[in-house]
Order: sequence, then structure tokens, then C-alpha cells
Amino acid sequence: MQQRRSNLERTEATRTALLQAARALFVEKGYAETSTPEIVAAARVTRGALYHHFTDKRDLFLAVLEREAQAVAGETEASGSPDLPPRDALLHGSLAYLNAMSVPGRTRLLLIEGPAVLGPRQAAAIDEAHPARTLREGLEAVAGSLRDPFPIAAMTALLSAAFDRAALAIAEGADPVAFETAMIRLVERVTASG
Repeated sequence: MQQRRSNLERTEATRTALLQAARALFVEKGYAETSTPEIVAAARVTRGALYHHFTDKRDLFLAVLEREAQAVAGETEASGSPDLPPRDALLHGSLAYLNAMSVPGRTRLLLIEGPAVLGPRQAAAIDEAHPARTLREGLEAVAGSLRDPFPIAAMTALLSAAFDRAALAIAEGADPVAFETAMIRLVERVTASG
């Protein structure tokens, strides 16, 4: 005998269906070309359900981006082991970031559509709360052991931009190994102790 789902389970299932349907459509068509009727049809829910969970399409898009950014940060953090020296953990995290960004559609959502729809400040805030946060924490851990430490905020901003450019290049068909190698060399040089 199948048990009935609780209201909380149904609510979460509806929210998840909306997020998944919206993500797929935003990746396929872009934010501007995706309509809320398409989203609710793909999610197999009512418009009322959409507006129960999200204020509007932009709010739904923001939730999709937050979810993507959290996933990138989570995959980056999971790549290291607590026993790794900070520099090795940072190098593992560097590759994990590029791998996490290779999920189809993720680069478009976070690096192209996000800033275009939300504006650079809000898109940067999402990055700073998730992927850039993991980079900053890794750099902080390494900087403590350097004879000549670097300014953490500036280095985080510069390396984050380099990682994003690498992710965009890979998404556009560039050789991933070449960009991974280049990013590892860049991080190694930045974090060299001498």
C-alpha cells in the first residue's frame, strides 16, 4: 500500500519540478525567450503553483542560479580531503571548479545569463557567496604559510575571473586539458612560497 505524501513533500516536489523545468528552458532558450507558461507546462504544475513558490520569473531564475552556484561550491569543497596540505587542496579545488562548470548549461547560466538578467552586482554576490568563497578560503589557507603573502581579496577576484574565462572557453569547445593545465600552473605560481 502506497503512503500519501505529506504537504511538505508535495511542496518540495513542486518546487523541485519548477526549478528543474526552468533550468532546462533557461539553458535551451535563454531567460528572455522562456515564458512562465512554458515553465509550468514543462514542470506539469499550475501557474498558481509557480507564483506560490516564486514572486515572478526573475525570482525563479535567481533560485536556479543560487542552486547552480551552491552545486559548484559543494563539488569544489568535496574535492579535497581534510588531510591535504592547503596548497594541494587549492589545486584539487581548482580542477574541481572547472569540472563542476562543465555540467551542460551551467556556464551559460552562471556566467552569461546571470549577469545579463540580474546585473553584475547581484551575479557577483551569488558567486562571492559560493564558488568565489571556496576560492577565497583556499587562498587564505595557503597565504598563511607564505613568506610573502598576497592581498586575499584582490587575488580572489583576479583568479576567479581567470577561472570563469577558462570555464567559458571550455564551454565554447576549447581543449579542457590545456585550460586545466594553465589554471593549475597559474595557481601554483601565485601560491609559490618563494
